[in-house]
Amino acid sequence: MNLRPYGDRALLLDCASLDEAQGWYAALADRAEAVLGARTVLLRGEPSALRDLVRRTAPAAPGQAPEAAVEIAVTYDGPDLEDVARLTGLSATEVVAAHTGTPWTVAFGGFAPGFSYLVGGDPRLHVPRRASPRTSVPAGSVGLAGEFSGVYPRRSPGGWQLIGRTDAPLWDAHRKPPALLLAGMSVRFVVA
Repeated sequence: MNLRPYGDRALLLDCASLDEAQGWYAALADRAEAVLGARTVLLRGEPSALRDLVRRTAPAAPGQAPEAAVEIAVTYDGPDLEDVARLTGLSATEVVAAHTGTPWTVAFGGFAPGFSYLVGGDPRLHVPRRASPRTSVPAGSVGLAGEFSGVYPRRSPGGWQLIGRTDAPLWDAHRKPPALLLAGMSVRFVVA
C-alpha cells in the first residue's frame, strides 16, 4: 500500500489489488470519510491525522462478510444471455443459476450515479465486454463484464453483456443515501 497526498485535504491509498483496497476500506470507513475505488481508497480530512489513522490500522481480512444486504429481482431475458451461455459453456438456465446462486459484493461506484461494480460472483461468469458497445443501454439492464456484474441505473452507452433487467431504483436523489448499493454491501440477484 502506498499513501500519498491528494490535494490539501485528502490522502489516497494506492493498493496492489481490489481485495487489498476493500480490506483497507472496511477497516477505515467507520473512522474516516472514505471512498473506495478499484485499487484505491480516498480518505478525506486532515492529512496528518489520516496518516496516523492509517499507521494505527490494519486492513480487514479479504472476504469479510458485509453487514448490509440487498436483494434485486431480475427478469433474465437480456439480449446477450445466449452469447454469455456460449462464452461460458453453460446453458442460459445455468447462467441464470450461476448469477443468482452466489452473493455479489459492491466493490466500488462507477461511471454514473448509482452504478456499482459488483464482484465475488460465480467465476464461470467472467466474460469479456462486447466487441462493439451499444450506443444506448436501457435503465435497469443487468450486465456482466470481466469479473464484474452491474445494473445500469439510467439509459447510457455501454459495452457489457446484458443478461437481464430489473425495476430496482438504483439512484434516487431524494433518498438518503441516494444510491441503493454502497461499497461493501452484499447483493443477491433473484429471478423475478
